[in-house]
Amino acid sequence: MSHPELGKPAPDFTLEATGGKTISLSDFHGKKNVVLYFYPKDNTPGCTTEGQNFRDAYEQFQQLDTEILGVSRDSVRTHENFKKKHEFPFDLISDPDEIACKAFDVIKEKKLYGKVHMGIERSTFLIDKNGILVREWRKVKVKGHVDEVLEAVRELS
Repeated sequence: MSHPELGKPAPDFTLEATGGKTISLSDFHGKKNVVLYFYPKDNTPGCTTEGQNFRDAYEQFQQLDTEILGVSRDSVRTHENFKKKHEFPFDLISDPDEIACKAFDVIKEKKLYGKVHMGIERSTFLIDKNGILVREWRKVKVKGHVDEVLEAVRELS
């Protein structure tokens, strides 16, 4: 599995999302930058905080012509509840078959309570209006992350 390359077109995908939508990354080409963030699981502490941080900065991203999309392997139904509970103004994409996850190479071996399993490594990608992957953050630590992403978006403008 290879990483998507910086400076090259981001891998496209079409998946179900909240609000009864089907979202393709290519829908945004020529219109908006996209912050695509992959997270392990709805309703867990780190993922909740990360979503809330993106929510709280959403207006600033919108002013910079940037859409935010969250991706995990959870079902659309679970996403709807998570989104509603925390009032996320952006859509969450359901990727149970790991189509986007594999395209962006975020499925990694993880250890939990001494057991090894495959899961989503918290990662964020910035894709410009032309569909080009311009930045990536892997092994993301939630604290301060959204500010870093916002700064990178400002540098695009």
